[in-house]
Amino acid sequence: MLLYALGGALAFSVGLTFAALVSRGRHWETALAAAFVCLLGATLAFTGGLFALQYRSYYAEWHEPAFTRTWASEFAFTVLAALYQFVVLGVRLYFPFGFAVLAAASIWFARRRR
Repeated sequence: MLLYALGGALAFSVGLTFAALVSRGRHWETALAAAFVCLLGATLAFTGGLFALQYRSYYAEWHEPAFTRTWASEFAFTVLAALYQFVVLGVRLYFPFGFAVLAAASIWFARRRR
């Protein structure tokens, strides 16, 4: 739960910044859609990244010494496997409460931009 909260907290300012850049000078409907998409993308990216780092730290014990060719391969495939597992198993944990918070934050952003 802490991983998801931290991912959302880190993604909030980044998502709002990208939404502001995309919706600059446009109608509130565009600001709403931009906030929804940018906040969603940033939240998934940050939370997936944190999930991959935690996954990597668990399996680091069985990996080769750092910065070798084998280690680079193990690192890349561990992170890719973690991101795959996050997409398949972890994204569903956002529903229904995460989706409601995302919608509320997007509406708040669109109204603030008026």
